[in-house]
Formats: sequence, C-alpha cells, structure tokens
Amino acid sequence: MNPCAAYASASAIQPDQLIRDHAPLVKRIAHHLMARLPPTVQVDDLMQAGMLGLLDAARSFDGSLGASFETYAGARIRGAMLDEVRRNDWAPRSVHRKAREAAQALRVIEQREGRAARDSEVAEALGVGPDEYGRIQADAASCRLVSLEDLVVEIGEAREQRSELGIDPEDPLAALEASGFRQGLIEAIEGLPDREKLVLSLYYDDELNLREIGAVLGVGESRVCQIHGQAMIRLRARLRDWLDVDA
Repeated sequence: MNPCAAYASASAIQPDQLIRDHAPLVKRIAHHLMARLPPTVQVDDLMQAGMLGLLDAARSFDGSLGASFETYAGARIRGAMLDEVRRNDWAPRSVHRKAREAAQALRVIEQREGRAARDSEVAEALGVGPDEYGRIQADAASCRLVSLEDLVVEIGEAREQRSELGIDPEDPLAALEASGFRQGLIEAIEGLPDREKLVLSLYYDDELNLREIGAVLGVGESRVCQIHGQAMIRLRARLRDWLDVDA
C-alpha cells in the first residue's frame, strides 16, 4: 500500500475504534507523568482527562496530514492531562510568588556580577536564611508540572495576554518568536552550572527519579530537589524577557 492510501485508510477508521485501540496509551502516559507530579495528583484524574484528550484526537484526526494517530493522540492526551493538573494547581500563590522573587533577585545578581549567582547571594538578596532558601528551591522544582515544558507554555500565555492588548499573536512573527524562545531555552540550559545541567539531563532525558539522581551525585533526595529548583529559578530569570508581557 502506498503512503497516500495508508493515510486514507487511517482516516477511514471510526473514532470509536481508534478510542478502543488506543485506550492503553492513556494509562501508559498517565503512569509516566505520575512519577513527576506531586503526590496529591491522582492517577484516575489523569486518566479521565487523558480519555477526553483521546476522544478529541479521534474526532479531529486527519491521516492525510502524514502523522500517525498514536503520535497525534499521544500529544493530545498528554496535553489534556497537564491542563487538568494546571487547572487544579496544588501550590499556594505564595509558592509561585517566592519563586518569581527568587528569579528576579538571581537575575539582578547575575547581571551585576557577570557570572552565575550563588545560592547564598540569592538568599541574602531575599533576606532569608539558607534553610528557607532551600525550601524555596524545593518548591520551585515541585510546583511546576514538568518544568521545562511549562516554561514553553508560559510564552504562549504571555502571547495571549499581549493579544488582549491589541497585539495579534498570529502575526507572521509568531512562529519565529516560538522558535526563538525554544532556542533561548536551549542556550539557557547550556549556560547552567554543571551540576544543575546534569540534574536536568538525568531527570528529563534519562528519566531518573530524585533518589536515583541522588545516588549518582552522592547526595540526598532533598538536595537533588533543591538543585533542580535552583535550575528552574535560574532558567526563569534568564528567560524573563520572553515571559514579560510588557516587553
């Protein structure tokens, strides 16, 4: 069968059949995400949201565009699950506020010193002790769902806010902006201190959990969480221009 015929065949499959055939994909994605989410998140809630994502994918799939249904549905399922958790954000507003304040303090220090800010410097700028700053770091890691992906989501939210100000988010520069942000994110990650970059690589690329990363680094899980959180704070600070709707 030639590719065009294969796409046409996929398009002809009834939505109900696609849902039955790919229901296990919802469970697989839900359990994969659970390893990265706060313990307050229930797998059943993820699966319910994921099934809605699968239903939407089955209704809107167009095989003639070239993507396989599993690839298309996987993105819709995962997106629906993350949207559900974002709508029920477990973190208090104070957690997000402190993370933003830490990012701003770090940004000022790095601009002034021309180097990576030290934990002690950020804590001093915030007027908190090392233990309190450690809690801020840990919260910065755990209050984000899948933190690198959320940074990408924030640029989209910022664009929506700019649209409300009369700036069209669908203008010809929109794709260039998104591409530029992703490149900026890559460069920001490459510019992280080695230990923070290693933690992100082990967590996101190798998909190790905090205990396993701690064994690699020779530190406890709580310290890994702090390092992860510091990386998130640093990335937020270095990408602030992309997220600033007033820019």
